[in-house]
Amino acid sequence: MKFRDDTDRSSSLLPVHYSTEQTIPSDRTVRLLDTTLRDGEQAPGVSLSPDEKVEIARALERTGVSVIEAGSACTGAGERQAISRVTDLDLEATVTSFCRGMRSDVDLALDCDVDGVHVVVPASDRHVEDKVGTSREDNLATTAELVEYAKDHDLWVEVIGEDGSRADLDYLEALGETALDAGANRTCFADTVGHTGPERTAEAVARLAELGPVSAHTHDDLGLGVTNALAAVSAGADLVHCTVNGLGERAGNVALEEVAIALAHVYDVDTVELEELYDLAQIVSRSTGVQLPPNKAVIGENAFTHESGIHTDGTLKDDRMYEPYAPETVGRERRLALGKHTGRAGVKATLEEHGVEATDGEIGEIATRVTELGDRGRRVTDADLLAVAEDVTGDDRERVVELLDLTATSGGAVPTASIRLEVAGEERVASGTGSGPVDAAVSAVREALGSAADAELESYHVDAVTGGTDAVVTVEVTMAKDDRSVTVARSEADITRASVEAMVDALDRLLAVEPEPLAPADD
Repeated sequence: MKFRDDTDRSSSLLPVHYSTEQTIPSDRTVRLLDTTLRDGEQAPGVSLSPDEKVEIARALERTGVSVIEAGSACTGAGERQAISRVTDLDLEATVTSFCRGMRSDVDLALDCDVDGVHVVVPASDRHVEDKVGTSREDNLATTAELVEYAKDHDLWVEVIGEDGSRADLDYLEALGETALDAGANRTCFADTVGHTGPERTAEAVARLAELGPVSAHTHDDLGLGVTNALAAVSAGADLVHCTVNGLGERAGNVALEEVAIALAHVYDVDTVELEELYDLAQIVSRSTGVQLPPNKAVIGENAFTHESGIHTDGTLKDDRMYEPYAPETVGRERRLALGKHTGRAGVKATLEEHGVEATDGEIGEIATRVTELGDRGRRVTDADLLAVAEDVTGDDRERVVELLDLTATSGGAVPTASIRLEVAGEERVASGTGSGPVDAAVSAVREALGSAADAELESYHVDAVTGGTDAVVTVEVTMAKDDRSVTVARSEADITRASVEAMVDALDRLLAVEPEPLAPADD
């Protein structure tokens, strides 16, 4: 058989099987394969411990992901231990390992007791000849041998043609046919370097789908990860490879949460439990240390946040006015932000959330002052708004919790902190330890307040305001208790003091509305 070299990018502009008239019918069955624990972990600076992989795997199971690629068994003993920990969970999801085109990799995966393997073999001439140093014909023979070996050991097998988006499509089709004839459960179209567009993706997937079950593995280097994934599904793919939060090499893999909501919202195709997506995103962000961009679709802080007066007013009248779907759909809550664009409706709604009453005239004055704060380039926090409201309404609120003194040390083996608070007129002293002075000080605050400090720290953000070794930092915290949350920012040269003052002020605000009895801390 002869194959032509078809890696010219211009070929992607000539759609064969894909057109704007194609769509995804709602009765299609589409499943998601999550590769956060393998491809996602290859993002620079990300390294997951076995415990973290277990926690993420459990969250993926709750979300309803069908296949979990737990890692790459050939990486080393530590990776194999982590994969084995995941397989020991006895999940409903199929748990797999990445395998290079080597029999020894399959053996290592078998040692981890996985359900299946992804056998990755070269598809483009660049990978066949330059990377692996073989020929097209020998590559086909090796692929068949590996698939037969894995199937002989009762594994679920997916064959991924690496760099498939730059491969000769005739050869990619021959590779898929060889894999399926040898017993593979499915083949996968891989846009390994995020090279191509939806037309080329659909053309390749359609040809592979004519042979048997096909998956799609897309990257976001051109910002086309979701577009290419949807094009693949429209052309016949029934399994999409994703990572949580779009983690991965370079610009990352296609984001699981974006594929899931796009299929559900646009095409009425269910894949996972959507209401679990935000918790899943938070778990992965915490475990990897990769913060969620505020403007990230579905799971970013701003996804359901409204500041503009026009948008806030419209949203308060009809919650579908300026949102494509309800935030509860993906486990989120709507949030009204404060700033230069905030109008009277937003100010009134936020004050009501904090139990503050004001006349129409007072609300107008408060809104004007909030706009003035925003015009100065400041982020206006809940504490800022409430302080302005107290000034305008003349309400001289008594603090429930106030910081009197703080001492923190970190030079010894264990960072420690001691704190003195005034709580409802009573002075309390407590100490704490932690992984650093801030953590130790926060522990001391919680010790002093006891059950009254049972509030969740939703976010903690630090910005350097000035440069140099004497830099002033701004610490912004958002804390939530029951169904209320409050954001406070404090600026200090000492990050520990700024953190504690912000946290204490936030707790003070949360406890100010219908405060529960503040029992002694040792009760």
